[in-house]
Amino acid sequence: MGKITFYEDRGFQGRCYECSSDCPNLQTYFSRCNSIRVDSGCWMLYERPNYQGRQYFLRRGEYPDYQQWMGLSDSVSSCRLIPQTATHRMRLYEKDNHKGLMMELSEDCPSLQDRFHLSEVRSLHVLEGCWILYEMPNYQGRQYLLRPREYRQYQDWGAMDAKAGSLRRAMDLY
Repeated sequence: MGKITFYEDRGFQGRCYECSSDCPNLQTYFSRCNSIRVDSGCWMLYERPNYQGRQYFLRRGEYPDYQQWMGLSDSVSSCRLIPQTATHRMRLYEKDNHKGLMMELSEDCPSLQDRFHLSEVRSLHVLEGCWILYEMPNYQGRQYLLRPREYRQYQDWGAMDAKAGSLRRAMDLY
């Protein structure tokens, strides 16, 4: 179970909307989002309706302005509650369709380049748990929610290129 509250203004001011499940279109509840309070659960926010556009991972905590969640603007138009699991495991491949060198992860990885000498990931197979893929090391840059399934090419997770800098398990607490 999760709970997230969106506020139109910075510092948890202005009109607000409380949510406890996936919502494909938040635009009917508020016109802009400048602060967020996450009381429970992990959430993926999307810039556009129907889980499209830039993605932002948030866990329990307070985000008094959109820069706190690495947002580029005050646009939040949909959200997903990320299911929590006890275990996390995924496989990364250097080539499309799960070909080439394969690496397996079960813990966060702040730098794929340092750990595996890999700056591109062409395909993935998420075996357990949900993960956040960041395009740059140290959990920076564009973010992508990876749920349990096969991703045969980087476009399957919504990326424009195969850049992969770091991976983090989508967990409520670290």
